[in-house]
Amino acid sequence: MQAKLKLAVMLLCAVGLGACERNGTFFGEAGSELDTADFGNSTMNNTLIQSGDRDYTVNLNQRFTAQVPTTVNFAFNSSVLDGAAQRTLAQQADWIRQFPEVRFRVYGHTDLVGSNAYNQSLGLRRAQSVVSFLVSQGISRSRLEAMVSYGETRPLIYTEQEDVRNRRTVTEVSGFVRNHPTIMNGKYAEVVFRDYVASAQWAHQSGEGNTIDASN
Repeated sequence: MQAKLKLAVMLLCAVGLGACERNGTFFGEAGSELDTADFGNSTMNNTLIQSGDRDYTVNLNQRFTAQVPTTVNFAFNSSVLDGAAQRTLAQQADWIRQFPEVRFRVYGHTDLVGSNAYNQSLGLRRAQSVVSFLVSQGISRSRLEAMVSYGETRPLIYTEQEDVRNRRTVTEVSGFVRNHPTIMNGKYAEVVFRDYVASAQWAHQSGEGNTIDASN
């Protein structure tokens, strides 16, 4: 009787161990029961980028647009950069220098006055003026393109009259120098770290109503 009882216990243990082995909770390493395929937003974003499900170029262009003025305007029938345009482009150059692996494209536009052929040429000259200025700020010419001109075909304001808002160039992220969105050197890490430090700066009110800057 005792022998049969022992045999039954051994069979139950064997079944239990087999079940543990099948579901991986007994022989698996610590934490193996966790589903880490999409653990947190960082892992999720990295997975999407490396799998091609998320266009990193689009994401970076959205950041560029949010942090820097991307448009400069021109006088009528002119491709000359005025002081305001140069100040805007200096900001663009500062941002572009932080991403040495990224290429940019400048699109030239005109208003609807004049022939389409002339405006195509004028829009291209405006884009070339912007590229030349960015190069003068230390940006490699190989990272900048001024090959596309929309001329009068994409006005912001649809009017056949002169409108300064249509006489513009727009700078956009166009791709990567090495054609791979995950190849970024330490410069990108520097930018991320600087943003992280800036986000930790805060100010609060003291009892006397004076602002105290915690970054000092």
